[in-house]
Amino acid sequence: MRPRYFSKLSTTLGALFAVSLLVAACDDGESTTPDTTAPSVATTVPADADTAVALNGNIAVTFSEEMDPSTISDATFTLKQGADAISGKVTYTGVTASFEPNEVLTAGTVYNGNVAVGAKDLAGNALEAAFAWSFTTGTTLDTEAPTVLSTLPAAAAVNVSSSGSLSAEFSEAMNPTSLSATTFTVTGPGVTAVAGIVTYAGMTVTFEPSADLALDTLFTASIAASAEDLAGNALAVDFSWTFTTSATVTLGPAPVILGLAGDYAILAKSGVDTVPASAVIGNIGVSPIDSTGITGFSLSVDASNEFSTSTQVTGKVRAPDYSPPTPASLTTAVSNMETAYTDAAGRTTPDYTELGAGEIGGLTLAPGLYKWGTGLSISTDVILAGGPNDVWIFQIAGDVTQANGIKVTLSGGALPKNIFWQAFGQVMIGTTAHMEGIVLCQTAVILGTGASVNGRLLAQTSVTLDQSTVTQPAL
Repeated sequence: MRPRYFSKLSTTLGALFAVSLLVAACDDGESTTPDTTAPSVATTVPADADTAVALNGNIAVTFSEEMDPSTISDATFTLKQGADAISGKVTYTGVTASFEPNEVLTAGTVYNGNVAVGAKDLAGNALEAAFAWSFTTGTTLDTEAPTVLSTLPAAAAVNVSSSGSLSAEFSEAMNPTSLSATTFTVTGPGVTAVAGIVTYAGMTVTFEPSADLALDTLFTASIAASAEDLAGNALAVDFSWTFTTSATVTLGPAPVILGLAGDYAILAKSGVDTVPASAVIGNIGVSPIDSTGITGFSLSVDASNEFSTSTQVTGKVRAPDYSPPTPASLTTAVSNMETAYTDAAGRTTPDYTELGAGEIGGLTLAPGLYKWGTGLSISTDVILAGGPNDVWIFQIAGDVTQANGIKVTLSGGALPKNIFWQAFGQVMIGTTAHMEGIVLCQTAVILGTGASVNGRLLAQTSVTLDQSTVTQPAL
């Protein structure tokens, strides 16, 4: 078995009409409010309390935003065994810092990683407090080559947005310095190189074209075999895939990459509870809490012991106390959920800021990036109007409160897979209310009696249902 070094771990006219409605109803533009928000550590590799960690390879942390590279060094990013400092080299790329030990780690030993408050973002904001975590080594080396698990767009996809980014999700954390415009390339039409910027976060590498791609054109994306994991293992072979852009222009930002989190209708870290009978069309997952954190579903464990079933769930219910490969898969899914949240929260240059002073009831919203420095209220019905490739991202600094019986609906062919509600606070969907889209919540998601969601509930604490319906849309 491979050592778990990183818990081995992705209609134009209708929309234009909606834009005209919004222009008349709101003040658009980029916020001039200074950045005073402290950065944080979003994920670590290895994860906190991880065991059986391979003896070779780098240690990595991914931040919630881009950091000042001059503040990321061996003075602010350290590794210790007890009181003894481990010597090594610190590098920083994108939003990820890596620590490369000078020597192979000792087997069966607890190590402690630390990021000091001296680490600052580009605005000069320091971490609010030092970040520390620990892990325990196993007895083996990581010698297995990484692989590409999924891509966006998918291989052979058609009608792809010409304005979006491309990405690939790996089977494990990669060395950020091995992923660049040299190792991740895009060509089309034919062998014409596409200019762009390559970034890496979590386990996902992203290519952001410098300009919109040509319409109705076949493109080829390639990742060179020189891309390496944190243990220095390269891809076994070059990886490439093709896709064809849409013949029409699409609107809005690039979609948020969900990775394995997209396999779930509901994914939560501290529990999922229901008042029966709810209906979940899709999979449910929890981690790091075990299956005791899933209540109200009357679970029946499958003979494989890899998942449970429930009469309230059309899909599988997974928890980390089930048999492999479920624990490792959940660790990856939760990491992908955290990365997706960070991605959505970190998007810049919003099309609309503080729309409706935090009240969007009664509006028809065009595709775009929306930002609020407060909570968001939905007190009357809302329509999201756009095409099947258009994207909406809503950045909310507080709670989302949807009143009882109120509906968020779609028009013009818009799809829930392209709608992202990123909320720092709770998301509360009222009794018999209906929501469309993917909820990326820093805390809890609470559905009232009879509420329904056509989308995904991805919560970094808990999800509560009350005779509710959640339907997982296709990616």
